[in-house]
Amino acid sequence: MQTRIDVSDYPTIPLEQYREIPVEEMRARLEDFYSEMNRRRTVREFSDRPVPRDIIETALKVANTAPSGANLQPWHFAIVSGPETKKNIREAAEAEEREFYTHRASEEWLAALKPLGTDDHKPFLETAPYLIAVFMQKFGELPDGRKVKHYYPAESTGLATGMLIAALHRAGLATLTHTPSPMKFLNEILGRPKSERPFLLLVAGYPADDARVPDIRRKTLEEFTSWVEL
Repeated sequence: MQTRIDVSDYPTIPLEQYREIPVEEMRARLEDFYSEMNRRRTVREFSDRPVPRDIIETALKVANTAPSGANLQPWHFAIVSGPETKKNIREAAEAEEREFYTHRASEEWLAALKPLGTDDHKPFLETAPYLIAVFMQKFGELPDGRKVKHYYPAESTGLATGMLIAALHRAGLATLTHTPSPMKFLNEILGRPKSERPFLLLVAGYPADDARVPDIRRKTLEEFTSWVEL
């Protein structure tokens, strides 16, 4: 028999942060937000213009508001701005990418990537002012050294990363999600424990003045949704 948890044993606080918004304002806010996010494009050509550190810090605080399994927040963000470390990451990532494009990727996969114009050369890893390595933590550690299992770490980390991308776009910056496989070199270069799994590498900064992006389309609402009303 499952034992019910007595929630009175755990402290709660009033939901004072919630503010109800009139329906018409809801619509206006969402239309504005959709219009802004619909302008978001993945960029592969970055400027080396500096970005103030506090901009990145605030975007990271937004990411940390994401929901997570049992509120255990199973993520770590390693922010890289130093040229030497960026160079090391680029060299390691390009080595993995060469293996991918020449040996690991199927012809079908390569065909899917062809319209995006990607290859094993990743100069943006050195050009952009910031690389944000996102790590997923399957376990946490208590002050006494005991391990605590994290629940739904991949889903939770994905949510936090999505919110980070939205926050950086809202600030007026461009981003690129980069996922060389495998990414274990990030643990070594950035001094992260083996218990953390690299989730992705997020490139952030201003787009280059002459940046170009593929001519793609997004699915319509009807293509990616279904409504169940009974």
